[in-house]
Amino acid sequence: MFKVGYITLAALLLIGAVLTGCSSTSSAAAKAGDTVQVNYTGRLADGTIFDTSIGRAPLEFTLGKGEMIPGFENAVFGMKVGEKKTVTIPSADAYGSHQDALVIQVSRDKLQTSQEIAVGQVLNLTSSDGQQFQFLVTNISDNGTVTLDANSPLAGKDLIFDIELVSIK
Repeated sequence: MFKVGYITLAALLLIGAVLTGCSSTSSAAAKAGDTVQVNYTGRLADGTIFDTSIGRAPLEFTLGKGEMIPGFENAVFGMKVGEKKTVTIPSADAYGSHQDALVIQVSRDKLQTSQEIAVGQVLNLTSSDGQQFQFLVTNISDNGTVTLDANSPLAGKDLIFDIELVSIK
C-alpha cells in the first residue's frame, strides 16, 4: 500500500506536467545537433558593444555545425534554457589574430569600382576567378595607393559575450 501511494502520486505529477505543457526535457543541456536560440551582447574589453540581439529576434544556430565562432559555440554547449552567462573568448577562438598577409596596397586606378573611395569604407570586390572579397579601406595615400584590409574588424581582439539560452529545439 505504501508503494502504491508513491506510484499514484508520481503518476498524478506526470499527468499534471503533461497537461500544463511541462516536459522532462526542459532542464536538458544544449548538445551537438541541437538548434538553439540565444540572446547575446558582444563587447570589447573597453566596454564597446560591437553586436547585440537585444531588440531583435534571438540568434538561432545549430550546435556542432561550425556556424558560429568556436568560442561562442563552445560557451553555449551545456547551457540550459533560461541560463545566462558571461564569457571572455580569446581572439584565437574568435576571429583569430590580425594577419598582415590580408592587408594589401593597390593603385586606385586598378580598383574596378566607379564609387568614390574613402578611409573606413567597406569595398566588396571580385577577383578575376569570380571570388567575392570584402575589404576595409584603411589608408589612401597622396600618390593614389589604397590600403585594403581583408581581416575581420574583430581580428586580434578578445571578445566578451553576455549569453542567455532562450530555447533548444
